[in-house]
Amino acid sequence: MKLRAPMPELDGATEWLNGEVKKSDLIGDKPTLIHFWSVSCGLCKEAMPNVNEFRDEYKDELNVVAVHMPRSEKDLDLDQIKEVAAEHDITQPIFVDNKHALTDAFENQYVPAYYVFDGEGNLRHFQAGGGGMKMLRKRVNRVLGKTEK
Repeated sequence: MKLRAPMPELDGATEWLNGEVKKSDLIGDKPTLIHFWSVSCGLCKEAMPNVNEFRDEYKDELNVVAVHMPRSEKDLDLDQIKEVAAEHDITQPIFVDNKHALTDAFENQYVPAYYVFDGEGNLRHFQAGGGGMKMLRKRVNRVLGKTEK
């Protein structure tokens, strides 16, 4: 996905956990962080406290949506996804993408992966991998029009 590209529609979920959201719910109000993760991804689990911190710290200023992207047959087990989500306190809406509908729409190949969209729904930042939370925070703050803390 190229920078400034519009956010894809959030269609094709196998299931939504913690409530369903549509693209129209996310646009026009505030920026959105969409993060891809997988139950079989150790880096994702390590990064989850940071994502949750973002979600809680910016709860009034930033939409946060999780996308579970399976990497193998074993990752398709809905009960396991629910279990890992509860274990790691993922309370934001989770798009379960067992058919890779959203993964393909985003042209995403990585977990963890982070997409920051501005209030109009245009991609402003993308990064993949376990590190780089300082950079992600910097980009989120820039999209929010904040100076560094």
